[in-house]
Amino acid sequence: MALLPFLHPWRKKSRRQWPTCEMGAAQKPSSLSQQNYQTLLEECFKKGCLFEDEFFPADIRSIGKGPLLQKLPQRLLWKRPLELHRTPVFYASNKKRLDLCQGVIEDCWFLAAVEALSFHPDILSRVVPTNQSFERKKYAGIFHFKFWHFGEWVDVVVDDRLPVNEAGQLVFLSSVYKNLYWGALLEKAYAKLCGSYEDLQIGQVSEALVDFTGGVTMTIKLSEAPPDLWDIMTRANYSRSLMGCQTQPARRVADKECSVQKRRVLSNGLVSGHAYTVTGIRKVTCKHGPENLVRLRNPWGKVEWKGDWSDSSGKWEQLSPKEKILLRKNDDDGEFWMSLQDFKTHFVGLMICKLTPDLLSKELGKKWTCSTQVGKWVKGSTAGGRMKAHNAAFWRNPQYLLRVLQGNGSKTSRYSCSVLVSLIQKRNDHHRNRMPHLHIGLSVYKVGQEYHDLNRKLPAAFFVWNMPLNRAVFVNDREVTQDFRLPPGAYVIVPATAEPNQESNFILRVFSRKHSLHELGGDSSCVLSKEIVDEHEDWEDFFTKYFDQYPEINAMQLLRILNNVAWTKLQNHGLRFSLDACRGILALLDFNNTGTLSIQEFRCLWKKLLQYQAVFQKNDIQQTGTLDQVELQASVQELGISLSNELCKLLAMRYGNPGLNITFESFACFMLRVELMMEAFHNTSKDGKGIYLQESEQKELQGHHCVAGKLDEKSFTETEEQCGKQSIQHNE
Repeated sequence: MALLPFLHPWRKKSRRQWPTCEMGAAQKPSSLSQQNYQTLLEECFKKGCLFEDEFFPADIRSIGKGPLLQKLPQRLLWKRPLELHRTPVFYASNKKRLDLCQGVIEDCWFLAAVEALSFHPDILSRVVPTNQSFERKKYAGIFHFKFWHFGEWVDVVVDDRLPVNEAGQLVFLSSVYKNLYWGALLEKAYAKLCGSYEDLQIGQVSEALVDFTGGVTMTIKLSEAPPDLWDIMTRANYSRSLMGCQTQPARRVADKECSVQKRRVLSNGLVSGHAYTVTGIRKVTCKHGPENLVRLRNPWGKVEWKGDWSDSSGKWEQLSPKEKILLRKNDDDGEFWMSLQDFKTHFVGLMICKLTPDLLSKELGKKWTCSTQVGKWVKGSTAGGRMKAHNAAFWRNPQYLLRVLQGNGSKTSRYSCSVLVSLIQKRNDHHRNRMPHLHIGLSVYKVGQEYHDLNRKLPAAFFVWNMPLNRAVFVNDREVTQDFRLPPGAYVIVPATAEPNQESNFILRVFSRKHSLHELGGDSSCVLSKEIVDEHEDWEDFFTKYFDQYPEINAMQLLRILNNVAWTKLQNHGLRFSLDACRGILALLDFNNTGTLSIQEFRCLWKKLLQYQAVFQKNDIQQTGTLDQVELQASVQELGISLSNELCKLLAMRYGNPGLNITFESFACFMLRVELMMEAFHNTSKDGKGIYLQESEQKELQGHHCVAGKLDEKSFTETEEQCGKQSIQHNE
């Protein structure tokens, strides 16, 4: 490939001379994953332009509308790294430390989590794909990052235009190494995920840690720390868990001219209301005995603890020369040591993000299984609120039957099993800070043998006469996590908001050695996770086992199944089936008029969908996730149906988007209708060429198509005209 014009060194050119292009989906994507990085990169190379992200533009819309605007320089510019440095570097693996510095955004919680990532290169490389660079053969002004977002990994694409002041200094996150830009671009991608840079103001370290790993967080209130806190931190350190912590918030200061940093720095060197990263722990031997030390880092990259075991502390003289040289540093780099006792005194909370849920179990290395349920609290329906005196609505909350099974034949699992339950809420707003978190919690109840095969919700009377196994703590955090030791048996988990009629989506995750989990009542009896489904090569065997448990599925269950299985490359285009589409599919395939699908009916659907998917991907030449009229005609013809150009255009108008392109969902629904109508035609036709109707049969046929196909007014009129001719001809 010949070098494109913009790939040569252009430091002598002005910005206006650089070719740029705006690219994205035809309409604003409902999911960030609809912007496919590889497709956009290749398009930039093809057009010889630099990427400009129209969905997160280089202007004030991406900054936000809140107090952050007051902290910006008078003249805010947006520059690419190649305009700011002669030799910009995206990621440098040879750097011993990837030191980052906080900008004017109060996102120390985010930065503390990023610092924790830097100690785990394998995790970091998943969030920050390190094969990106500013080298001329790889660079097109576009970068991408991966985050775990409400139960699934999403790929977030951004351009590399960064906000700077007139001196060319980054306004937000920067690096100690002035030519290193992965941190600034990661912050931009995370701001896009959260809605804007303003939405990064104020947060919890635990939130960012979960978004980076998909792990489960637990928060320890240090004023009530358990006696085995050091053992917990030791196991967290050895199990590669990520840790962060927070100091007590500061009191308001009347002097508005005092800078944020000066206002918060205490006499002991700590910053009030600030997030830190726990970067290590160490037990040392002093003259008076052993001492447990905790190593912390300030995301500012400066301002350190001044007490015992600080860089200038005399405590270091109590160690052997070797240990002293190994641990002590005199650099003002924001990293310092302190004793465990001082840590518990001066910090209010320790957040631990567990990559696996065996942190609190001493049996390390054994396999854990995870079940995930997606639910919703709906006002007047499933938002019953917490269980308190005379609350008759508590039973209306979503209920999940958990069967804890004996795991792996271990002796301890015969009597009790370690179970970790996580509840995450997701408010209905794209902007993270526009809707505050609700107070959420969960309760776990033991149920008797009579409920083991129950598929209906437990009645209100059950909760009046039975007490939960745990004390449900309601907190206004995004995630609530509780650990249990449960004997094998049946249990019911009830996630709830603190007050009734509070609405939100949520994810319930359960980790244990061996268990099963499904919802009681409601429309969604079971949710299949992508990870589970992807592991099954024998689809028929898998769905046979599934339908053994749930013999019939309705439209909502069909929606959940289709949207949680892997659709290979179609996932990159945000493939989602709508409830209306699933209702239409069910109406077509529900041959016995039960309002549900049996396994035989679903098997028929599944085989057809896989066939449609293969044809769709084959004819989607540009990999846009849609078919144009030419591609549609080729696809339908490959499936054995001939369409005229005129009819193909009509179908594109009927089933396509405003650009007359057809998504896989529309293609699948259309093909199902056509194939079933053709099958009905052949079964009804006496000569294989047409169906000849009496006038009295016309209304019956029209009614049949309205129920099965849900025709709009235009299509209904066309059907009337065809039926008026008293024959339907089929062009073989």
